Amino acid sequence: MWHSWPVKKSATVTASPKAASAVPYFFDQPLAFVDLETSGATAHHDRITEVGIVTVDPDGTVEEWSSLVNPGQRIPPFIEALTGISNAMVESAPPFESVAAEVHKRLEGRIFIAHNVRFDYGFLKNEFGRLAFPFRPKMLCTAKLSRSLYPEHRKHNLDSLIERHGLTCTARHRALGDAQVLWQFAQIIRRDYDPALLAASIGAQLKTPSVPPRLDPAVLDDIPEGPGVYIFYDEENTPLYVGKSVGLRSRVMSHFAGDHASGKEMRISMQLARIEWIETAGELGALLTEARLVKELLPVHNRMLRRAGDLCAFRWTPGAVTCKPPELVRASDLDPHRLAETFGTFRSKRRALEALEAIATEHGLCPLLLGLEKGTARTATAIGKPRPCFAHQLKKCRGACCGGESVAAHNLRLLGALTKLRMRAWPYKGLTGFRETQRAPNATEPRADIHLFDHWCYLGTVRSEEELHARLDSRLEPAFDLDTYKILSRVLDHKKHGLDIIPMGRSTARQLALELL
Repeated sequence: MWHSWPVKKSATVTASPKAASAVPYFFDQPLAFVDLETSGATAHHDRITEVGIVTVDPDGTVEEWSSLVNPGQRIPPFIEALTGISNAMVESAPPFESVAAEVHKRLEGRIFIAHNVRFDYGFLKNEFGRLAFPFRPKMLCTAKLSRSLYPEHRKHNLDSLIERHGLTCTARHRALGDAQVLWQFAQIIRRDYDPALLAASIGAQLKTPSVPPRLDPAVLDDIPEGPGVYIFYDEENTPLYVGKSVGLRSRVMSHFAGDHASGKEMRISMQLARIEWIETAGELGALLTEARLVKELLPVHNRMLRRAGDLCAFRWTPGAVTCKPPELVRASDLDPHRLAETFGTFRSKRRALEALEAIATEHGLCPLLLGLEKGTARTATAIGKPRPCFAHQLKKCRGACCGGESVAAHNLRLLGALTKLRMRAWPYKGLTGFRETQRAPNATEPRADIHLFDHWCYLGTVRSEEELHARLDSRLEPAFDLDTYKILSRVLDHKKHGLDIIPMGRSTARQLALELL
């Protein structure tokens, strides 16, 4: 049987009668369930139009508070339609500075709980920052908590939670109504889940990693949750590390959570003084940006992508009568139009030759014909007989060097052995756009990045018609980059890559703009 807890104002929610000693530690702390309505989705530009807070004390006391806020700017029509909060309604409402002290008092010392908490926190942080109020609460995201506890469900937006759990919302898209829903959701999971399991899920979010000693902790609050690239710098502005993630903030924080267990992470943590980041629409944009920045900045702790100078591959065209050995070419010299004749790639010349030697041994191929052994195949000895290679004498070569088998048969086996290493020919007709789209939580418009490629050569990423024209009109010749080739190739192999692929061939810039943008 459910019953009402003590409520100072407008009690509309109920709670389980479990004894306080039986609940997880989470419910033994002061809580604040928060929702904001805003004039847009950008915390630095848009402003708050309504605040709703439901506070819950360890003794079960629940108090509700809300206020309209004059944002000092016009509310767009589509926001008015969504929330029902009009410009006329907020005209006589107090500005945020008039309610800031009350909001701060109600949130101080409590766990800050919201749906997509970074959104609400970002707006409050900016509002408090304008007034020089300190604001660094512990935060809990109910969207993340729902994903953790109910992984079998695909959607975890507030409407989905309301429908799934039978929650009551007195006013959807109004601050107090949505905050009440979050408190109801907290009671549902408190009732349905083992305290230890619930405490573990909540604790994973509340765990605060150590912050590097030279880094301003406030900068971590601004790092977005979406995909992108981050750059670590030391006090001398030397790039230390470039990384990428589909969840920037979580990835950056993970560096500090594990710095005690990894020598590399510890060195980065001790040197780190500044962080920059670049947001992207998705994973492909993050991968491409990371590869470019590593080559441009040469960060101290990025090893693999910096070693592109030694990358190489084999180029080879089989012949029916003669056998020209596979040619070892550097990655920078690869011709994107001849990738069907290219096999590899390898991190060094030594590794490439070792791989070719292994292929020769496995398939009984001739080291002379492969260029692995000095000498010339089919040269005559003093008595006029072809000279076999050393491997043939050890019965590891089938004799293409001395007439034991035809060159055509040898080349056919070599081609079969190399096929699994063959690089992919460009599957489109010339210039192609790959549109990557992401709708961030609470964003009114999706973000779209358009990555332009021609025969695996990356021409750049554009986000507007002006950028597209500028990029296509530039006379810079794109160079083939092996890392970029691998990135796009792997993404295209994934069946759920989520890209809109638009082959453009030789379309004009204006035609491209119409189709891409």
